[in-house]
Amino acid sequence: MVEFAVTELNLPQYKARSPQIGMRRYFIDLLTVLSNHCNLCPTARHLAVYLLDLFMDRYDIAARQLYVISFACLLLASKFEEKEDKVPKLEHLNNLANMCNAKVVLSKKDLRRMEMLLLENFNWNLCIPTAAHYIDYYLSASVDENDLCNGWPVTSLTEVRAFMEKYAYYFLDFSVQDHSFLYFRPSLIAAASVCASRICMQISPAWTAQLELLTCYSWEHLAQCIEMLLIYHEHDIRETSYIEKEVMMQYQQQEVMENLRHEATTQVLLQQSTYHPVVQHSASFSQFQSPVQDLCSAYRDSLQAHRPSTLLAGSADSSLHFCAALQASLQPSAQTLHVQMPIAVQVALGTEPSHCISMVYGSSYFSSCCSYPDGCFEE
Repeated sequence: MVEFAVTELNLPQYKARSPQIGMRRYFIDLLTVLSNHCNLCPTARHLAVYLLDLFMDRYDIAARQLYVISFACLLLASKFEEKEDKVPKLEHLNNLANMCNAKVVLSKKDLRRMEMLLLENFNWNLCIPTAAHYIDYYLSASVDENDLCNGWPVTSLTEVRAFMEKYAYYFLDFSVQDHSFLYFRPSLIAAASVCASRICMQISPAWTAQLELLTCYSWEHLAQCIEMLLIYHEHDIRETSYIEKEVMMQYQQQEVMENLRHEATTQVLLQQSTYHPVVQHSASFSQFQSPVQDLCSAYRDSLQAHRPSTLLAGSADSSLHFCAALQASLQPSAQTLHVQMPIAVQVALGTEPSHCISMVYGSSYFSSCCSYPDGCFEE
């Protein structure tokens, strides 16, 4: 840290005079995507961005050459900060460039020439401190057991420090998106990121004496940078909320369209149906009247044929009266009732004279069973 502190004092002053400064955000995002795909550490990514910023600030570079310079900065930073096996290969970089629609094909000759130009521009010294080089050192004292979280004592330092680390790197990513942060020292940006994280996590006090002693920055030194970071944080929250609302509205519109499409399909199927149950199955009860009358008449005749001569005349007359009454009771219903579905008619005929006759109709209208008392046909 002492070497970085000395080097930090001798960093070149950023003047934001590049003619292509309007394209800076695009190439910073490109470097971020490339470093994420290559699984590079944050220090390599921040160093690549810083090399690109300093080089653009000194020269007027064509837009096509900015692609090659960006890839060369990423290669140099990864060679300086990462192990050899994690340095991106040329084929991998070309595939990533094609994926990002960079419209450039890199060659070993062009990359080596650009790497030499960058090294000469920085006097072969890439030991340049960035905010990512300080953040881990500051995170070691970012949360103390005496701190309060939402007004309550910290119950788990491990969990709180894990969240603190995510927030701190989150704010560090904001610091590379706007060139205005280049006017601050990298160590100050790292300290402000820790303080902004404590504010968002509602850890009090926002800045402690221990952190001030470690970073050599007081609250007054950090206030302007913290305010800028929190503004970006609030803007990010609003943008995320807007995107979520847009996604939800699109989802609801798709759901409504699917429901309308389903209703239209159902309506078409119903309109095309040729099945008409009322027309096909509506029938009057009169169709089933004559079989019932025939059965009653046949059974009455059979009883009369086999009845002994000693049969009482009064009993025979009463049986005939019952059959006549049955036929008379069926006649009005046959004229007025219309049934949609076929009616199951069951006629139970007694095999012995001592049994009774039971008629059951399948229609709900005739759900009851009409039974005649025993002895109606007794001999």
